[in-house]
Amino acid sequence: MKADLTSQEASALPVTLHHARTAYDFEFVAPRLHDRHLLDSSVAVRVFRAPLLAVPVGGRRRGGCMDAGPVEVALAIRHALSEIPGFPNVRIRLVSPPGEPNNWVVEWGERLPFRLTVGDRARFYGGSDHCIAEAEAAAQRRAPERHSPAAPTCGA
Repeated sequence: MKADLTSQEASALPVTLHHARTAYDFEFVAPRLHDRHLLDSSVAVRVFRAPLLAVPVGGRRRGGCMDAGPVEVALAIRHALSEIPGFPNVRIRLVSPPGEPNNWVVEWGERLPFRLTVGDRARFYGGSDHCIAEAEAAAQRRAPERHSPAAPTCGA
């Protein structure tokens, strides 16, 4: 693992930013946001082939994150987002459990509090009221699950 990449090395990876509407998941994420005006300053982050939506913080949305995979990709995404208003405190975090291949996420905004309900998590990521209600209803239908602290925390 090469965790000590410089910004120059990270920016050499094929990560490009595009208009938010070109993101593959735009139509999925857009109706789930409480503050849809954030879509105006969102970007599609293209890594290799698939552009995915990165939504800035604002309104109800206190933080965001994006799965990145290898650390080199995470560093390149972090570098690209750190230049854009609305993406404060951009950082990377290892989310894979010990003994499994390394998987990193890029996070921005506030840090996700450790213990949250599913509804609080949806609210933290700026979910609409109906998304919060759906998440809470789904959590009540299934048995309590045990999650590793290393489980990915990315949401709406």
